[in-house]
Amino acid sequence: MNSHDLLISRRQILGTLGVGAGLALLGLPRIAYAAAPTENRLVVIILRGALDGLAAVPPYGDARYAQRRTGLALPTEAILPLDHTFGLNAALSAIQPMWGAGELLIVPATAGGYHTRSHFDAQDLLEMGLTERRGQPTGWLNRALVDVQGGDKQRRLGLAVGPSIPLMLRGGVAVTSWEAPNLKAADPTLLASLTQMYAGDKLFGPALADGIKAQNLDDEVLGANAMGPDGKPRFAKAGGYGPGAFRPMAEAAGGLLAAVDGPRVAVIDMGGWDTHVGQGTVKGRLADNLKGLGDGLAQLKTSLGPAWSKTVVLVMTEFGRTVAPNGTNGTDHGTASVALLLGGAVKGGRIAGDWPGLDQLEENRDLRMATDLRAVAKGVLRDHMGVAPAHLDTAVFPDSAAVRPMGGLVRV
Repeated sequence: MNSHDLLISRRQILGTLGVGAGLALLGLPRIAYAAAPTENRLVVIILRGALDGLAAVPPYGDARYAQRRTGLALPTEAILPLDHTFGLNAALSAIQPMWGAGELLIVPATAGGYHTRSHFDAQDLLEMGLTERRGQPTGWLNRALVDVQGGDKQRRLGLAVGPSIPLMLRGGVAVTSWEAPNLKAADPTLLASLTQMYAGDKLFGPALADGIKAQNLDDEVLGANAMGPDGKPRFAKAGGYGPGAFRPMAEAAGGLLAAVDGPRVAVIDMGGWDTHVGQGTVKGRLADNLKGLGDGLAQLKTSLGPAWSKTVVLVMTEFGRTVAPNGTNGTDHGTASVALLLGGAVKGGRIAGDWPGLDQLEENRDLRMATDLRAVAKGVLRDHMGVAPAHLDTAVFPDSAAVRPMGGLVRV
């Protein structure tokens, strides 16, 4: 390698990387870590497409359940009872032990407080923490990080797992991202030469050093398990965002969050929940997705190891689905769904919030909202991540003082 080989345009590299995009151009993971001011972890999982909460956590004890759901009502053998009213879809059997261990809490009939049946609008509002569009789009979790990081917007405690940073994590606070490697790793000699070349560059020098440090941490945390028994990369992309992709993303996220100097807050997307046709509540598309979700959540616990005791996982979706099936044995866009809280820090083994029942429906078709998702998120952010109530009401979820944080969700 000669000096001519190293004449890479600083402007070209920085332009390709983008603000906060990391060092993907060089084959490095897009992560940069900083010392964490808290040992608590928070993982938010967004189920894109609108989860049918009545299929995931069937209210089999509700007197109107079988009548309202008709062909989508789960048979007894497909339900894992939790109490006299609610059970788990058997496809979620991987997380049933967490219920018995007090690590799974279920909040039925949840919704975001907005009124729309558009996936695009609802997902944006869910991630912005608003009930209507306004101002510059930023995410409520990014705004919460301001308080978690003590006002330091460069500590990078937030982690996006996937090919892009979701709106929930976008904003004024710098975050990092991790994506399954698809590029050949950069030659170590090239990296060493680049480090020396740009050592005096105030912008690119520190960015390159942070990227190499991040690669070392990734290699240390994930390297031993990077290859599967078939000789293929364990964390390679598998089928987009469906059930096959979620488990390896959860595994990687858990390992990175468990690191002493790793991130503390992560967001993972999982798609495939828009079940208009042939829903497959017991066997088929929805059941497969639920199994993928459950397996991934169980893997997340394993990967976090001892850090699981300090972790809360919040599973949410943009809205629910209709109570009755449509003409193609699917369900259409609805109102309320269900939220799941998992983790060693969760005060679980119970149902939280209220249950509106299936007697009176929203617009004579949807499950009515009993709990605002913002109340759930506020409770976790306040009691687990230490975000100040005033910051929650004005900055994280603007003009939401009337939505009080849900208490008793975590062990304190």
